[in-house]
Amino acid sequence: MESISRFLTDDHHRCDDLYARSETAAAESDWDAAGDAFARFRAALLRHFRMEEETLFPAFEAASGQAFGPTAVMRLEHEQMRNLLNGMARALVDRDRQAYLGIAETLLVLMQQHNFKEERVLYPMSDGVLGGDTEALLERMQGVETV
Repeated sequence: MESISRFLTDDHHRCDDLYARSETAAAESDWDAAGDAFARFRAALLRHFRMEEETLFPAFEAASGQAFGPTAVMRLEHEQMRNLLNGMARALVDRDRQAYLGIAETLLVLMQQHNFKEERVLYPMSDGVLGGDTEALLERMQGVETV
């Protein structure tokens, strides 16, 4: 059986790959490719947030009793990243390479720090407290649709 850590870490890597494609296209001012790649990246990242916020976090909080612990920090960082995604979308519409790449760099740093905390702290804790519910949680997370 797959672990929560492995499933969500693999999803981080998928999002990272999509991010890199969008950044590369924008750096080359290939706006059609950048727009397409960004749309796929944004959809994947927002789906990842939903998997966590709608499934993992509530289950973790219920099992651990930590409603104001690591999940609260992760939710705040998700909101910060959503705001950066909105800025990137505006820069794409404006075809503003400098703005897009600047915001993208800020997002990359935040994603790296965020993913490190999840992969090193939250996911292993989740595997520990949710072990018996892992299969059902993974099924629910896999069923989350892209908005």
